[in-house]
Amino acid sequence: MNSLSIHQLSKEKNMIENSIIARNSTGKKARSLNFTYPTLEAVEFAYRAGFDSIHLDGEHGAFSPPEIDNMVAAAHMGGMTVTCRPRNFEPTEIIMWLDRGIQGIMAPHVETGEQAEALVEACLFDPRGHRSWGTHRGTEFNDTEILSSRFGGRKNFTEFANDNMLIFAQVESHKGYENLNDILAVENLTAITYGHFDLALSMHMPGEGLGNPKIDAIQADMEVRSRAAGKGLMSDYFVMVNLQDLITQNGRNFVKANANEVFPK
Repeated sequence: MNSLSIHQLSKEKNMIENSIIARNSTGKKARSLNFTYPTLEAVEFAYRAGFDSIHLDGEHGAFSPPEIDNMVAAAHMGGMTVTCRPRNFEPTEIIMWLDRGIQGIMAPHVETGEQAEALVEACLFDPRGHRSWGTHRGTEFNDTEILSSRFGGRKNFTEFANDNMLIFAQVESHKGYENLNDILAVENLTAITYGHFDLALSMHMPGEGLGNPKIDAIQADMEVRSRAAGKGLMSDYFVMVNLQDLITQNGRNFVKANANEVFPK
């Protein structure tokens, strides 16, 4: 499907209820496919395979705003919520993603309570935050008729958007660990997540990660304290697999399974 038809169809498709939250309400985790590059066909394959959501890695991946538009539009047509990891938690970065219909932010490198507070405020409309009102998919293209007929007006839409937003702080440095209590005290922060490789780097242990006793102990402590604060972990909400891992591992399995196929002479 080309970008023109995606754009035309997306204007007919309203913002959806968060499919991750809906799945959680049944007592189950959502199933998410992680993308680091844009491919519309794979979004459709994810829907056909039964995934509940997709995730776009904007920190280490490569997505332009028009590509995000198309990925979100395609996902919404399949009833799948889109979450993302932006490059940072600056309000101008966050709103670029939210304006395109993103319903979950996993913000990298959160190290202080003040940063976590700024993240939450950028994601939520007043009175819970200071998110800016846009005129794109994230606010129904500012379409007065849709906003009125479906939501009862802009005020009700802001409440809908807030209720369908997931906000995750990625605590992935020793400084963040030291300030964990301040981060966990931030109201409306959904949960935290880890970043074990970057945590190891911040502790001058390049190349280390899971399996290192110091890293494992810190992350175990982070989990205990987050649950005690009523937050928990991002992994409580969904399980995620990387698109490239699916392709690589299944490709290797196929290659091995057919390693001895004989060419008939």
